[in-house]
This record gives sequence, C-alpha cells and structure tokens, in this order.
Amino acid sequence: MDSIYFARIAEVAEKIRNREISPCEIIDAHLERIRKLQPKLNAFVHVDAEGARRQARAAEASVLRGDTVGALHGVAISIKSCIDVAGWPCPAGSRLRVDYVAGDDAVLVARLRATGAILIGNTNVPEFLMAYETDNALCGKTSNPWELSRSAGGSSGGEAAAIASGCSMGGVGSDGGGSVRVPAHFCGISGLKPTPGRIPSTGHFPRGAGAFAWLGVVGPMARTVADVRAIFDVMKGPDADDGLSAAIEARSFSEGVPRGIRVGILESNALGNVTAETSEAVARAAALLAEHFVVEPLQLKGLELAIELWWFFFGPMVARLFEPMVEGREAELSPMFREYLSVASLKIAPTVDEFMAACVKRDIVRAKIIKQMRDVPILLSPVCAAPAFRHGEGNWQPVCGYRDTMRHAQWLNLAGFPGVTVPMGFSGEALPIGVQVIGRPNEDELVLAVAEILETARGKFNAPRGV
Repeated sequence: MDSIYFARIAEVAEKIRNREISPCEIIDAHLERIRKLQPKLNAFVHVDAEGARRQARAAEASVLRGDTVGALHGVAISIKSCIDVAGWPCPAGSRLRVDYVAGDDAVLVARLRATGAILIGNTNVPEFLMAYETDNALCGKTSNPWELSRSAGGSSGGEAAAIASGCSMGGVGSDGGGSVRVPAHFCGISGLKPTPGRIPSTGHFPRGAGAFAWLGVVGPMARTVADVRAIFDVMKGPDADDGLSAAIEARSFSEGVPRGIRVGILESNALGNVTAETSEAVARAAALLAEHFVVEPLQLKGLELAIELWWFFFGPMVARLFEPMVEGREAELSPMFREYLSVASLKIAPTVDEFMAACVKRDIVRAKIIKQMRDVPILLSPVCAAPAFRHGEGNWQPVCGYRDTMRHAQWLNLAGFPGVTVPMGFSGEALPIGVQVIGRPNEDELVLAVAEILETARGKFNAPRGV
C-alpha cells in the first residue's frame, strides 16, 4: 500500500474490513499529518481530534465484532466549513458568522457518517465563498501544497489543499462557478461538480434555493476519480428539503463505457485564451481518450450568453442577498469580499421583469446547449486559463480577474451540467494542470466513468513536492 496519507479509499477501506489496519491508526496518522502541515498550509478551520478518535474507536470495535460495515468505514474525511456538521463551528470564512455552531448535520454529512466515514475537521474558504482565492479576515490564507507561494484556489481551497497534502483522504466542497473544479485543478486532485439535485445541498451556506438553486451545488473531492465516485455514491440521492432533488435512476458502467460514444473537444470564442501548457494538457487528454472513443472538436454556441447570465445571477443578484447581513458591519468584511460587492452591486436594482427575463433566457440557452450535445454526451475542456496564481493575484477585476480566467468553469453552473477535474500534467513551474470532463445533466455517472478511463490512461499522479 502507498503511504497511508496517499492511499486510495477503496484500498484502505478493504484493509480495515480485513483487520490489516485499524481505523485508529488511520485517524492518528492523519491527525499527526494535520499537526505537521497546518502551520504551512492553513487548510483547516476546525480539527475535531477528540471526536475523530472517538469515531475511530467505535469503527474499530464494529470491525472486531464482525459487523457489516459501509464503503467508507474508517476513512478520514474533511468537510468545507460552509456545510453544517453538528457541534462544529461553520463560519463560511466570515467574522459575521464566527459564533455560528451547527445544531445538526447536513444531509450529506449524515450519509457519510452512516457509511462509516470519520469526520476529522472542516476547511478554510474565502468569505461567504465569494472568491477563487481562499483568504479571509477570520482565518487567513490557505497555501497550495505544490508551492506555498501559490493559492490553493477557491472557494473550496482549504478542502483541496487538505486532500492534496494527505491530511484527509477525501472530502466535500461546493461549486457556484468553479469552486470545486478550480481548486482541484490548482492542487492536482479530482473534484466533481454534480448536476444540481443529485446531492442534497441542505445544510450548506448560503442556501441554494429558488432561481439560485441551479448555480451552487455540493460535490465530492479526492485524489482519484475512483475515490470521488465512492464519495458521490454515498452522498447522492433525493432529499425532501432540497427543491431540485429528484430520484434519478443512475446508469451503471461496471461493464465499461460503450466505445462508440463521441467526445467533443470544446471550442468557443466565448471562453478566451489559455496558456500553451493548458492547451497541451487538453490535447494529451484528447489523444488518450481517442484510444477508446470518437474524439473530435465541437464548436458550442451560446456560451457567451450563458457566461453573461451566470454573472447576472452570481454577481448582482447574489450580492443583493448579502446586503441585509452585511449592512452596518462593512468594516468587518474581508478585502476580497468588499471587492466582490463593489464590482457586483448595481447602482440601479434590476426590476422583477428583468429578473424574470434572465430566468427565461437561462432556460432557453440551457436547452440549446443540450440540443447541440444530443449526439456528443461528453466534452473535454480546460478547467481555467492557467495554473495556480500567486497569493494576492486573485481579484474581481476585468481581463486578469476571475470572470475572465475561469470562464471554462462558469457556464456549467448556469446550465446545470456535471463536470469533473482530472489532473493531466504540469506547467514549467511544476504546478498541476487539470482538464475538465463535462457531461449532460444527470449523466454524472457517465462523466465519472469517462474521467476514470482518462485517469487510468494517464497513469499515476505523484504527491505534492511542496510539503
């Protein structure tokens, strides 16, 4: 078995079931890893060492009794700090929520516990999740384990750094415009943005509801696609409190993905330029997939409007939702969140008619994109324009800011498409570069199956050298 910190979930879970290794050993090793790396990375907001050891002892006793155990029994899992875990502080990176302690587990957390996962702590985020760099006035910045001078991304940057560095075996992030996929790309791991409703977002802050439910989803993150799929399989399923939740009959690809499917290499003038090394990573991924599928360029129309509409909802509309909470407490806000509000806030509020028109346009452009993918169920694209940037270089400004550099990720949130990041190479500065495997709504299992084929063809991806 690889180092316990970088072993695969299925491998560890099997050794626990066979009594070759104890859950207590797993948790003690990961807690020691956190103790060693937290001063460098600042990935965690809260570490529940006592609770994790208590869960580990119970998990070990269950195995010794010969009980039937779940797929994640004894596996060390971390959670983004905007998702409720009973008894834990879940501040979502803000001084305004510093005293918030969750009373109950989010539905997805309860499902993880039910299958034996051991929750070790929650991870750092930008304030209220509204940035692609994990830094805030409450807990400070999170560093990239590949290069400490670089950002781990956002908003699930703490989660990506914790997993990539071997402090947890996998975990849960959330994604409103790339916030699972971009940190995974920056940190050299995998992460799934699922179709809205496939995993309940109940217990996530901010709550995804109404017209905004399409934008934000919760999703699994791990070092391999197989591990991402294992966590997804545990968390997925309907929940009455999630308005988009529905019982989807999931397809199984246990016997393999049909070789005749078509994979499109995404092309669109709306997405902007990427680095040469990023283009090379996509080309390499396309060549590997061409050994299994029909791979050809696909010019997708409508993405410019999709990205504009994404910003309308994620920018001006979401900013208005925060106004009552921050009014009179502006001095306590993080600089990046203040910048977001200054860029997103409109001098003249949109009318109800304008808002409704945007909702209609969203549905129309989504339908047009789905129609173009009728015969091409999988797309391949960059995750964003470049590898991880240096601390402090992330911003909301034109050209160099998030709205332009992360366009490859944003349109999926407007359209409600699933997408998974697969590490595929490195920049000249030895920073990870991921590619994005994209699918049609509710075809998450196909996306993961194709991503796993790509990952297998790519070969082993090494652990970070920065820690």
